[in-house]
Amino acid sequence: MMLDWNEYRNQLLATISNMVKLSPGTVRGYRELSDANAKEGKLDAKTRELISLAVSVTRQCDGCITVHTDAAVKHGATKEEIMEAVGVAIAVNAGAALVYSARVMDAYTAITNPTDGVEKKTNG
Repeated sequence: MMLDWNEYRNQLLATISNMVKLSPGTVRGYRELSDANAKEGKLDAKTRELISLAVSVTRQCDGCITVHTDAAVKHGATKEEIMEAVGVAIAVNAGAALVYSARVMDAYTAITNPTDGVEKKTNG
């Protein structure tokens, strides 16, 4: 069954509202950071939301996905722009997997041939 994203977003926001009562400083700290990055500078709101969506995919955060998809649409992002932004996330994550795969191969080499690539020191 597909997640009801609108209901999830409403539930998430309600839960966070309750968290404010339990730990106001924590949520206030998050809001301050979020608000500081919401001010328009060189990037407009739509662009920031598209970046937020790409990061949301990378961080695998359903709450971020629903909140930032809603905000991106409100700021005029089209379906095609959103897909392009998450396409960048897909490509970067694939690239990161490739880079970390190289680390696996380096670890394999180090484990199976512990003297390969290790410079021997001599006294004298």
